[in-house]
Amino acid sequence: MAKLTPMMEQYMAIKEQNQDCILFYRLGDFYEMFFDDALTASRELEITLTGKNCGMEERAPMCGVPFHAVDSYLNKLVEKGYKVAICEQVEDPKQTKGIVKREVIRIVTPGTNISQQSLEDEKNNYLMCIFCSDDSFGLSVVDVTTGDFRTTSMDELHKVVDEIFKFAPAEIICNDAFMISGVDIEFIKDKLGVSVSNIDHYYFDEEQGEAAIKSQFHVGNLNGLGLSDHPMGKIATGALLLYLHETQKNALNHLMSVSPYETSEYMIIDSSSRRNLELCETLRDKKKKGSLLGVLDKTKTAMGARLLRSMIEQPLIDRVKIEERYDALTSLTKQAIAREEIREYLNPVYDLERLMTKVSYQTINPRDMIALKVSLQWLPPIKTILEECGDSLLSGLREDLDTLEDVAGLLEDAILEEPPIAVKEGGIIKDGFSEQIDQLKRAKTDGKQWLMQLEERERRATGIKTLKVKFNKVFGYYLDVTNSYKDKVPEHYIRKQTLTNSERYTTEELNKLADTILGAEDRLCALEYETFASIRETLAGEMERIKKTAGVIAYLDVLCSLACVAEQNGYVRPKLNTKGLIDIKEGRHPVVEQMMSNDMFISNDTYLDSKRHRVSIITGPNMAGKSTYMRQSALIVLMAQIGSFVPAQKANIGIVDRIFTRVGASDDLASGQSTFMVEMSEVANILRNATKDSLLILDEIGRGTSTYDGLSIAWAVVEYISNPKLLGAKTLFATHYHELTELEGKIGSVNNYCIAVKEQGDNIVFLRKIVKGGADKSYGIQVAKLAGVPDMVIQRAKEIVSELSDSDIVSQAQKIQVSSEPQQLSLFANDSEPMMEHPFMAEIRKKDLSSMTPLEALNYLYILQNRLREEE
Repeated sequence: MAKLTPMMEQYMAIKEQNQDCILFYRLGDFYEMFFDDALTASRELEITLTGKNCGMEERAPMCGVPFHAVDSYLNKLVEKGYKVAICEQVEDPKQTKGIVKREVIRIVTPGTNISQQSLEDEKNNYLMCIFCSDDSFGLSVVDVTTGDFRTTSMDELHKVVDEIFKFAPAEIICNDAFMISGVDIEFIKDKLGVSVSNIDHYYFDEEQGEAAIKSQFHVGNLNGLGLSDHPMGKIATGALLLYLHETQKNALNHLMSVSPYETSEYMIIDSSSRRNLELCETLRDKKKKGSLLGVLDKTKTAMGARLLRSMIEQPLIDRVKIEERYDALTSLTKQAIAREEIREYLNPVYDLERLMTKVSYQTINPRDMIALKVSLQWLPPIKTILEECGDSLLSGLREDLDTLEDVAGLLEDAILEEPPIAVKEGGIIKDGFSEQIDQLKRAKTDGKQWLMQLEERERRATGIKTLKVKFNKVFGYYLDVTNSYKDKVPEHYIRKQTLTNSERYTTEELNKLADTILGAEDRLCALEYETFASIRETLAGEMERIKKTAGVIAYLDVLCSLACVAEQNGYVRPKLNTKGLIDIKEGRHPVVEQMMSNDMFISNDTYLDSKRHRVSIITGPNMAGKSTYMRQSALIVLMAQIGSFVPAQKANIGIVDRIFTRVGASDDLASGQSTFMVEMSEVANILRNATKDSLLILDEIGRGTSTYDGLSIAWAVVEYISNPKLLGAKTLFATHYHELTELEGKIGSVNNYCIAVKEQGDNIVFLRKIVKGGADKSYGIQVAKLAGVPDMVIQRAKEIVSELSDSDIVSQAQKIQVSSEPQQLSLFANDSEPMMEHPFMAEIRKKDLSSMTPLEALNYLYILQNRLREEE
């Protein structure tokens, strides 16, 4: 086999250690890729594939990207789920003989990409680690761009899936057991566009993980971190840290703490409900505009925008914390001028969290430091304004707000107002900050003047009128004295060279001056970089203070945003109760009302409790507003629990532990599931996981099958939900099955409501008002007419409907007796009572059918059939 060139030997050795990555190998001004990496990169990046002689018989496939534009290419590969290893020269080629030493300085993955081009300012970029063992789960999640680090433990797989959809990570790493735990990995990949990979078992070694946690957070034991209550979470946290250190190859000093949490601390919202309620993005376009976040987000900083998204994703269930937020909003709405001043001062504040990540990664540049300085300079006036706000939460934020005037002062004194982006080309440090730098700057600009002054001084001191300071590349600077003045040369002159007509000399002063002038530019750039690096280290030492202040600013930004939205949109402060009462007067949909002009939105009341008004059955035609009404009720409850004021005239909200919605469905053809199967799967999830303190929003249960089957399922579901011995959850249940209105009176906690409609001949007008009672018909033909169905079809439908009668269904519904005893629903339970087995089954099970001839099998089937007929 032909011998590889030394460079390719180095490449192959580094590639061997990073086989699961595309290796970006630095060669001069390019990152080059070879062999399979080159084939993959050229295809994915659509760049030219070439070849290189590397000592083999055939040229190696090769492609490359320029180092100064690497981010755009890197991001494309990472977005497609690839890992990229960045291999840099770690020696100065000018000072190295032979092959320059190279090392992988970082491995970039979807969850560890810190490129500004790839990040959304208003969204976290999470990396999640999941550990599964014996049906128990540990979960740890980190955003390396902000330092947000959390962990928890769970005992049910569906809770893990809910957390995945809550955090929507860019990348998930896990152990082998999780991959075979029953989770639908392809569904998660498809819905979230997330990269999922299982990592080696050694990452999950408990002893190694504990050591990594102690080292990262500088603790002697784990009790102070709160991880003792989360043994599975501790393993996931350790594995995540080991993975980060292996890929990022730096100390990650901005990861200063990990926050254990319980899923029970927050309202649980499953993935289906998040989509249906359009909390952070619309269902159709996946856009922020048109979502609840789009309405509530008036934040001024990227940090505040991320925090608000997080608050919407995980509403509180702690009444004290919610009331604290209400108090702060009350204070900020009453003091609108102070609030708007704060928002004005927040506007120029940059993303402090991600700036500090750049400090940790040593990628911060001089312009970033100016951005940091500008941000910090607005902190003192913000703190001063907060003195006017007297509630406990805002007062606490004021106390925690470190104005960091010393850090701002350092940056003000050190960094030029308009520095370059590059850190090694000089032009960074202000005059007066460093005497050495100032001297080098003067040497660079004033060197000729210094030489002229030296020349004049030496002429006067020696009396040599022809003495000149000259320069050449061999001898540098020297004093030139003609032979006629040699006798006047002082003793301290040092001879450098003798020529025919003159002598060349130097002095200690000239040597020093020459060194200063000749090396000034190179030394100036080097010294400015050293000074810049020293300032960067100072910032790293203040990491904890700056990150704490960033958290305060983010929270203050969110509160000001919520207060501003509440004032602009006429929201009110809700009351909270623990009795399970939801009483909303004149409630409005926070998103839909923003899309309608001239106050056209029709407000409606909602009343649910844990006794006589547990279930509301809502009937009425399509397009009348049933779904909007139910969603608005859910959103008002959710807004109340994130600490926001709500769109209503008055609201008294009982804290709910979970919100479930089943609104609409579609085929999942990829997994072979029909619309009805998807619907029933969602219903099963709700009935298994809801509690008496949950709020259920159910729309058109049973519509995907025959009328009788659908009505039967919907009826059984209402019975199950309304029965306090089985579930007893507060529910809004929209349906086209008017027969379900028969349940009012039969079940004490069920009440009928309908959408008011005004008939005008063959036409209808939607009044969009919820009124007591049930609708007596669907108005389906009228809705079809409004939708533009041809008149011929409409007329024929009227003829057919007059011939058909559902009176038989109605009369049968009236005769149905409501089940009052708690029963296990075999429709939804896998552990229902087994059916009695026919004796033939045991006989057939023992029979070896594969050994029968076709004729023998037919005869055996004939015998069984006759025996069955005899039994009948």
